[in-house]
Amino acid sequence: MGWLKDDVALITGGGAGLGLALVHRFIDEGASVVVLERDANRADSLKRKFGEKIETVVGDVTSYEDNVKAVETAVERFGRLDTFVANAGVFDFFKPLSEFEGPEISAAFDELLSINVKGGLLGARAALDALIKSKGSMIFTVSNAGFYTGGGGPLYTASKHGLVGVVRQLAHELGPKVRVNGVAPGGMRTSLSGLKATNTADESLETMEGFEELIIGITPLRMSPTPDQYCGPYVLLASRENAAPMTGVVINTDGGLGVRGIMNVCGGEDLSA
Repeated sequence: MGWLKDDVALITGGGAGLGLALVHRFIDEGASVVVLERDANRADSLKRKFGEKIETVVGDVTSYEDNVKAVETAVERFGRLDTFVANAGVFDFFKPLSEFEGPEISAAFDELLSINVKGGLLGARAALDALIKSKGSMIFTVSNAGFYTGGGGPLYTASKHGLVGVVRQLAHELGPKVRVNGVAPGGMRTSLSGLKATNTADESLETMEGFEELIIGITPLRMSPTPDQYCGPYVLLASRENAAPMTGVVINTDGGLGVRGIMNVCGGEDLSA
């Protein structure tokens, strides 16, 4: 039926964007899914769409209790937990340091890092015992901003560089009982939102003008992928059969961003035609 037949996955932020695409793909691959989602309307929509293959928990990834509730829901409803996907996140909309006032930096830092980094750590701790029992795995959504400049402002970049360290440290700590890996997608148009602290909480990448053209222009593959095109590496890493030796790995899915040369950046010949 698929690479994840009879597995159970917990995906945070699974109500929209990449998270929603992952829910679709994991279910297509044979898994049952629990989603921790802060938006009640999105959670209801998931239940209507996927029925018996999904359970939802309305909660916040920055709450340890909500993460524990999501794990308990997975075990009670489906009998086990095989994969924890730390996917929930927020964005800083490329805001540079020079545009922050001092007090604003503090509030924005606390908000963004709390969701993007602390939320993943809380979920990992909540899921740990269940994953040890199943010899399962954790997968963190990183970003091209975890490796390169320009994928966000200083706050978002700091958070994603931090997640690379989290993947490596937890892989070291938790082996051989639990595998820990990450996926670093490139840019994509989604509902990834901003911060209350910077008055961008109601904005998203869906509304950014010229976004696809930007992504196409900076990547050797000359494409602006959709969320579903990023899901394959998550399925690979969740699969025991196909990723058994893989831990401490972050798979870059950035359209070749990391190998672009000066000709790509400065308007060299486009060989895609």
